[in-house]
Amino acid sequence: MRGPAFIKTAASRAAALFAIVVLIGLLPWLSGQSPEYTILRARYADREATDETLGMIRAELGLDRGPVHIFLDWAGGLLRGDMGNSWITNTPVGPGTLETLGVSVTLMACAVAVATVVATALCVPSVIRGLAGRPGRGSGVVAAAMTALPEFLLAAMLLVVGAVWQGWFPPYGWQGPDHAVLPALALGLPAGGLIGRLLSDAISLAFAEKWVATWAMAGASRARLAAAVLRRALPSVMSQIGLVLIGLTGGAVAVEKVFAIPGLGRAVLGAASAQDIPALQAGVLALLLLAVGAGSLSAAARYHLMGAALRSGTVPVPDSPGRSRRRDVAVPLVAAGALLLIVVAGFLRDPFTSSHSRLAGPGFELPFGADASGRDLLARVGHGAVSTLGTALLVVLACLAIGMVVGLFPLAATGPLEVANAAPPILAGLIVAVVTGPSAEGAAIAVTLVSWAPLAAHTAALAQEARAQPHVKILPVLGVGRVRVLWRYILPAILGPVFRHSMLRVPGIALALAALGFLGLGPHQPSPEWGLILAEGINYVERAPWAVAAPASALILASILAVSLSSVTWSRSQGSRSEGRPQQPTSFAPDTAAPARNHAPGTGNPRQKQ
Repeated sequence: MRGPAFIKTAASRAAALFAIVVLIGLLPWLSGQSPEYTILRARYADREATDETLGMIRAELGLDRGPVHIFLDWAGGLLRGDMGNSWITNTPVGPGTLETLGVSVTLMACAVAVATVVATALCVPSVIRGLAGRPGRGSGVVAAAMTALPEFLLAAMLLVVGAVWQGWFPPYGWQGPDHAVLPALALGLPAGGLIGRLLSDAISLAFAEKWVATWAMAGASRARLAAAVLRRALPSVMSQIGLVLIGLTGGAVAVEKVFAIPGLGRAVLGAASAQDIPALQAGVLALLLLAVGAGSLSAAARYHLMGAALRSGTVPVPDSPGRSRRRDVAVPLVAAGALLLIVVAGFLRDPFTSSHSRLAGPGFELPFGADASGRDLLARVGHGAVSTLGTALLVVLACLAIGMVVGLFPLAATGPLEVANAAPPILAGLIVAVVTGPSAEGAAIAVTLVSWAPLAAHTAALAQEARAQPHVKILPVLGVGRVRVLWRYILPAILGPVFRHSMLRVPGIALALAALGFLGLGPHQPSPEWGLILAEGINYVERAPWAVAAPASALILASILAVSLSSVTWSRSQGSRSEGRPQQPTSFAPDTAAPARNHAPGTGNPRQKQ
């Protein structure tokens, strides 16, 4: 079975890579705008745009031969190791692409180190609760707040505090290790918050499995038990870790722009804006190849961790988490109350009239202050809640539906999944805007196209584990059809964790939509969209921090509400906790008194010598 699976995966990746590269090559013709005008301004600024001059450029680049011939020429050169020449500078794009790729990979490695530290710190409480015999999910407030931090806002604040005010680090450039500190923090903190929350949830579920009690009775040490639980929990989030690695490179465009880092994301964005098709194709291809490599490594690591259990069908069944504590319910109530107060108070005010002093400070009349145009920030944040969170929630629900459907067919979806996650929303927004024109609907479509991949990967990982459980593997032998197995046993096991994961992404989706609007690819002024307010206030963050504090606080409150509410477990009684999740038949239940057989996948018997 490994042969056909490998062929399907390889074919999926090859088809996805080919489709994206062809789409990028067709960009000038899809847009209906001739690239010779852009090339004329870049190369020959002193010449007029006459028919003769434009014809000369078309003949020089071969544009008169059409997109098919241009793509075939580029593909033939690629097989010879030649990525072509830039349409703007007329120089080879290969060396520059490799150089910018090296910068982005280095920045990604630094961000991964930061994310690892953050995720570890967030998982420690779950490990402590599990070792104490009280497994359960926390409210996730810290992780939610970190995940909600906009990367470009975080980068701007770190730039002001760490470089301008304190002078600890250089403000821009890429000449030494000290230049990587602030960008790595801006990228690593949100990524670490996401990974930490997902892994903490997986650790809590692993501690609730029956083999943990068996190991404890068999005399396993706390350190070894914690290591075994971590190995059990890692496979369910390993795909997410791989996608985060990919996303750090593809989504670093804003951070690279803030700190003027000559990375691949910044180069691809510049090439797309200039319609420099050879440079854009080379940059996108480098991003996608990096995505394939990271995806393959994460899949190999996951198979190494769970290979024996998946082959033998001994994946243990987790118990349902217990009823949430009152303080866990209090967190979303407080966040919802504060957010509702801001929205209601803002709706009673005018968000468009510039009737106040420019950048007026907070006071009784202006609780949140005024923006650079003299508009009431409280009013703009309140009115912007509907458009920002409403659109983001619709996009997340669409991504959830797409991700769950695609995730149930992981082999065929491997290529599109890795391609979708490797493409930053800004690049997708550029492509969609070229075809349909800039609009709020186009921005939502663009973000949806690249945001379903993590949910699909999470679905695929959980579905694979659910199918490998003994009571599920035996069902076809008992005559249970595939549709019933999927509907009754697989979907209930994956819906809860994937839904909680999707709620974690609401703030990031909202920010991606706002970033597209700021670049002219989505909503325009005077729309009171939260991301646009943030983008406007960044330039004044040093002298008027309230210009960014108001929308940032609302975004963090929304994130805390979504994540903490999704973590609440509602149950009426002990018996109702198991409703809606697959039950393991008694006849196939593992023997909890036999530690040699009831063990975590791939971890071995606690009594066995190392």
